[in-house]
Amino acid sequence: MGDRSVPPEGAFSGAEGTDSTHRDKPHCYPIVTVNAKNASFGNNYGTHNQGSNGSHSATGNQRHVEPTDQADLIRLLRPIPDASHTRDRKTSPPNSACFPGTRTDVIRRIVTWADSRLLWNAHVLWLYGFVGCGKSAIALAIAIKFERRNRLVASFFFFRNTGDRSKMTKFAPTLACQLAAAIPQAAPFIEKAVKTEPGLLESSLVAQLRRLVYEPFKAAAGKGRLLRTTVLKGPFLIVIDGLDECDDHQDVRAFIDDMLEFFRKNPFVPLRFFITSRVEQHIQGHLRSSQVRLENLIDHCSRDDMDTFMTTCFENEKSRNSVVEAYIQKHGDWPRTEDKDKLVKHIGGSFIFASALFEYIVDPTNDQSTPMDRLPHTFSMDPGLDTLYAKTLSRSQHLPHFSNIISTFALLFAPLPIVGIAELLDIESFEVVRVLVNLQAIIQIPGTDDLPVTTCHTSLRDFLTTQSRSGCFFAPASFHVYLTDRCCDLKKRRSGTAAATYIADHFEKHTQAIVSFYPLILANSQTLPHFFDIISTITLVSKPLSIVGIANLLVIKASEVSRVLQFPHHPNRIRNLLCIAFVSPQVILPLL
Repeated sequence: MGDRSVPPEGAFSGAEGTDSTHRDKPHCYPIVTVNAKNASFGNNYGTHNQGSNGSHSATGNQRHVEPTDQADLIRLLRPIPDASHTRDRKTSPPNSACFPGTRTDVIRRIVTWADSRLLWNAHVLWLYGFVGCGKSAIALAIAIKFERRNRLVASFFFFRNTGDRSKMTKFAPTLACQLAAAIPQAAPFIEKAVKTEPGLLESSLVAQLRRLVYEPFKAAAGKGRLLRTTVLKGPFLIVIDGLDECDDHQDVRAFIDDMLEFFRKNPFVPLRFFITSRVEQHIQGHLRSSQVRLENLIDHCSRDDMDTFMTTCFENEKSRNSVVEAYIQKHGDWPRTEDKDKLVKHIGGSFIFASALFEYIVDPTNDQSTPMDRLPHTFSMDPGLDTLYAKTLSRSQHLPHFSNIISTFALLFAPLPIVGIAELLDIESFEVVRVLVNLQAIIQIPGTDDLPVTTCHTSLRDFLTTQSRSGCFFAPASFHVYLTDRCCDLKKRRSGTAAATYIADHFEKHTQAIVSFYPLILANSQTLPHFFDIISTITLVSKPLSIVGIANLLVIKASEVSRVLQFPHHPNRIRNLLCIAFVSPQVILPLL
């Protein structure tokens, strides 16, 4: 099991608590994937069978909810379609699941807690641990297990730099939509709240959670079949994974505090929250409470689990790799027991590191060496992933546009497909593919150019944006200047493409990101003649002017204007960047 990692092909077959329909991580480009958008309400937002298998609605306001009513709720709530455990994990990471026979102890402990009907049992369990130790995989296993038991209310998997899934904006409506699908008796209460309170979806997170999730669940769960289910089987469960990957820290604190306050006032409500995250101050300071049960995943990192993982990986590879098969016929089994044991010891408890190491060892796109050659190199790689990231990135470092492609990938506010990255950088799609195809051990490349390229783990972005760690692969924040300039060009010329859609949603964020660089950019030219006149003219005229137009207006030579506006250390020009002031004057103009 790896946290936001992808085990090799065949690893999921027969595993309890995993998705048997999952397509494994590809080894080469191109591949075939299935579109992430599901037409079924149940697939995206919950399962119908939890409340429809021979059940009867409670009396009064709890009428039978027809599918049309559920469709109405989707239109009213506008939930995130790919945030739950049922999403296509290939296109909507994290893409991780439990390996057969691993993590049985920690899963059993979580299930025992969630099944408990003792009044003094904590309503919230927080599973925490370091990067890559398996939190998301455990969350997936728990969500699937309780969905099969008809006791899963909802699940939400946060993931950084994925738009709404990295924010709290749609958190409550998405949970509410899943609640309505899992427990149809709650749907009328949700619908009434939305229709009678027009401003609810724009109100505070706390208000939305109260009116759309907590109160409808409480109203529905205290009667009829749901009450019997609770008495006979145990409480219902909401799974929240990767809470540390939500950018809205203030809302995260508000969510935790209000959730605990709700349970203080409603100690008998049959609802549990299972939350996973790394240890972050804004989370730790609020979840370390007597109301919360704490589980440190480090205490459950078994060497046996890792040995099972690696043994299965190598056995699968030996059965499908003709090079390895030929080597074994001549030299005997591979890897040797002592080498595998050494590798397991070196990996420690990080499943993401184990998965990435294995992908590096068996990478079919690396024709310069064999898996047998690459295995010894892994013994010296840093278990913190930095060495592996650097070694993998170096494989494409010599290719054209490498730096721009990697910096774009690291700094985008939402993932783009290959065609979108190419359009944004004004290069051919095959040039993007050429760079990324060598990096499949750390980057998830879809089978078609129009599906988003995503990272296997968000720690890669942390690596690329931290110069002390990434060195020559560093993606500086100043690259936002180039991206903003490209956004300006495309904003004026194109529409309807992936890049154009991205620009419409995220242009303002890029302008915000370059604010701190304007003084540096302007300082490069401020000693030149006519600098202040030229800059003031560009800033204050009612529409952008050409270089000749500026020169004519100021009665100076066009070459003097060009000299001021050409930024010598960057492909952008100040003139293009200052045009952003016409789009976002509240951001840029105060600096000029």
